[in-house]
Amino acid sequence: MARLLHELILEQAERRPDATAITHRQAVLDYAGLASLIQMTARGLLALGLNRAERVAIYLPKRLETVAALFGTALAGGVFVPVNPLLKPEQVVYILRDCNVRILVTARDRAESLEPLLSDCPDLHSLVLIDEASLPTAHPHHLEILGWPALLALDDSQPLAPTIDTDMAAILYTSGSTGKPKGVVLSHRNMLAGAYSVAEYLDNRADDRLLAVLPFSFDYGLSQLTTAFVAGARTVLMDYLLPRDVVNTVAREAITGLAAVPPMWVQLAQLEWPVAAVDSLRYITNSGGAMPRATLAALRRSLPKTAPFLMYGLTEAFRSTYLPPAEIDRRPDSMGKAIPNAEILVVREDGTPCAAGEPGELVHRGALVGLGYWNDPDKTAERYRPLPGQNPGLPIPELAVWSGDTVRMDEDGFLYFIGRKDDMIKTSGYRVSPTEIEEVLYGSSQAAEAAALGVPHPALGQAVVAVIKPLHENFNESGLIAYCKQHLPNFMVPLQIIARSSDLPRNPNGKIDRKSLVEELRNLFPENLS
Repeated sequence: MARLLHELILEQAERRPDATAITHRQAVLDYAGLASLIQMTARGLLALGLNRAERVAIYLPKRLETVAALFGTALAGGVFVPVNPLLKPEQVVYILRDCNVRILVTARDRAESLEPLLSDCPDLHSLVLIDEASLPTAHPHHLEILGWPALLALDDSQPLAPTIDTDMAAILYTSGSTGKPKGVVLSHRNMLAGAYSVAEYLDNRADDRLLAVLPFSFDYGLSQLTTAFVAGARTVLMDYLLPRDVVNTVAREAITGLAAVPPMWVQLAQLEWPVAAVDSLRYITNSGGAMPRATLAALRRSLPKTAPFLMYGLTEAFRSTYLPPAEIDRRPDSMGKAIPNAEILVVREDGTPCAAGEPGELVHRGALVGLGYWNDPDKTAERYRPLPGQNPGLPIPELAVWSGDTVRMDEDGFLYFIGRKDDMIKTSGYRVSPTEIEEVLYGSSQAAEAAALGVPHPALGQAVVAVIKPLHENFNESGLIAYCKQHLPNFMVPLQIIARSSDLPRNPNGKIDRKSLVEELRNLFPENLS
């Protein structure tokens, strides 16, 4: 069993070197080829001066070089930072600065969009372009720029940094309830424990073919790689344009496992699945929000041979619960029970356990609990707290993740989601900070007051809606939405902006009363399951 993340690939290369590991369009790599590629990548990164535990950011869509950069960084003793390819330059540069990235792997067009801001990243010393060795415009003088082939041609003879399973492996950025996104630090042990656990209950096998359609910056998307590598299975990389492309790829590639978030499942459930897809698809998984009942029912009608796994997780602990397919008819609204090698508690504010049916906060303990938020001790102390009820004889307290989610547990130990304790918006599988959206609204100079809200939506889980008090009489909603599109990724852009002439409501503390606004707008997007 692998101890370090990259050993998943290296071990499979020894056992099944000729088995296909990764495909992307026409490119195919077997496990021996993938192992060789990550070893060359690691040597190249070391030759560029990467030191132990330094950060390498990968700002790319899903492709072979992306996978090589992720696992090559781990092999070199570094820490990989996958950046969502949908993010705008300002957000990317924030991440580069926040975790002191030393090397950035990206493509020429993306580098050109970042170029005016890279001078604000003094820790960044190298830029690796997968398609060009030089930038056509001026660039910060402190950067060494080289192409991907040149990186692979570098050879550093120094030994690999000593690494153990509690060392950092990755930093995944997730939105916080206020302000900028937070970097969740995960160790090799965290990521391997999650991979082995999920692969166990999904019963991943060497002959499986998993379709990776979710971004690798999303722990759920990255899991498609790690759970495949555990079993020596094949991962098919895909950045899809239309839902029909996903269905066609499942049929063409004989996909056996497909992971998606509720908005994608809503779209896929409306399509006709070819016989080849119906025959090949062994299981589907859902996370990032509850799948609507009608969507699940439609998928089960279209895919009668396919087992649906409904899951719940959070980046701070990767994955927490799953509902076995055999329980769906009896408990269609349940999040299930703890995944293997994890324990889930439901506790009151004082940490005492809740009775059956009593709402409380979900607390996750076990090997998947991350190392905290990068360079943020205050937020880490809020979320990573001592496990309630632990043995007082232990002088070093065990830390658990306090999720901020309110759930209840029935008499049989099955969990049910109730709501969030904070103001986070959960849309399209993403956790979105309302504060980050509001900063853009205020930056437009069109809003005197602004509140970004998550309003119930039948397809998205929650839709982002902004309520503002305009700063000027000639307020233009379409113009403000266009401004948001320039400064925010699509999943954060408000679906609707509602203008009010009066002040927004306040709670007793004088803050904008988000809860009353959400309740007022609860029926803004009526249920439409057709």
